[in-house]
Amino acid sequence: MRYHALPDSDLIVSELALGTMTWGEQNTEAEAHLQLDLAFDHGVNFIDTAEMYPVPPGPRTQGRSEAYLGTWLARMPRDRVIVATKVAGPGRREWVRGGRTQLTRANIFEAAHTSLRRLRTDYIDLYQIHWPERNVPLFGNARFDPTKERQATPMLEQIEAMDALVRAGKIRYWGLSNETAWGVCEFSHLARHHGLARPIAIQNCYNLVCRTFEGDLAEACFRERMALLAYSPLAMGMLTGKYAWGARPPQARLTLFPDFGERYRRPGVVAAAEEYAALAKRAGIRPAHLAIAFVRSRWFTASTIIGATTLEQLKENLAAAEVRLDEDLLAEIDFIHSRYTSPAAGL
Repeated sequence: MRYHALPDSDLIVSELALGTMTWGEQNTEAEAHLQLDLAFDHGVNFIDTAEMYPVPPGPRTQGRSEAYLGTWLARMPRDRVIVATKVAGPGRREWVRGGRTQLTRANIFEAAHTSLRRLRTDYIDLYQIHWPERNVPLFGNARFDPTKERQATPMLEQIEAMDALVRAGKIRYWGLSNETAWGVCEFSHLARHHGLARPIAIQNCYNLVCRTFEGDLAEACFRERMALLAYSPLAMGMLTGKYAWGARPPQARLTLFPDFGERYRRPGVVAAAEEYAALAKRAGIRPAHLAIAFVRSRWFTASTIIGATTLEQLKENLAAAEVRLDEDLLAEIDFIHSRYTSPAAGL
């Protein structure tokens, strides 16, 4: 396992991080702990969760992923684990904090303290804004629509809240998620201008069928010294090959939740995923290894967030840490990309 330093911080994170969004819906607490033990034994020191998890979200399960992680953390050396979690923004989540989901100072404080209790820890290593409050194209939408403009909590108030949490020792660093290039630059500029703690990382979707990060977001993060924490490297399983040629495994997420992950059901995604699976077969590697190794190979990726519902899946994903793609294989990936250019585009 390799490790990378997040810019301007003392956080040294494993290049693979363990995601938790299935815990509490598809995975029990005991299964979550087995995943954590396995990942930790393989050198993973970085765990990503959120107050909203598990996914698909709902009032019955909200917060379980953090709680399951918390009972595991209680028996671990805290300084050997880097924990990232997120504060949810507004949207169809009225059951989060009783509908108080605007990213105000008070709501961010409440969310952070509630997460700390669930996580059974005194501090959060990286606290992220899960998605912007302002009008942006989200979760597979690629076009900005000015007719959807709405009032939003000023960015400066959000930064001031994060800075206050840092100074209070409740969080060590903060970051963004599902953010745009303009958002990266504006958050960074305001933080610098006012002498406040600035965001050090961004967690956005990045995979073989969604490579939109490579453009203006990559430039913005390079110039603002922010690292990518790439989520959904397997495109909700589409890039494992298990859905190829019309297959629908009975316990797979897109089978269990047919209304979830719309971006990965687009015809172009299905066709591209089949091409990448065929390429992996010709190269003699697993499709999941091809997909994860590609994301890891990018200069802007500090850590790639993997998740699983079974230990067998997790073992396979962890093994991708040892896979390296040569220039010929990367060229073949780019050729497929030229024919199916980010069919799952969007933040």
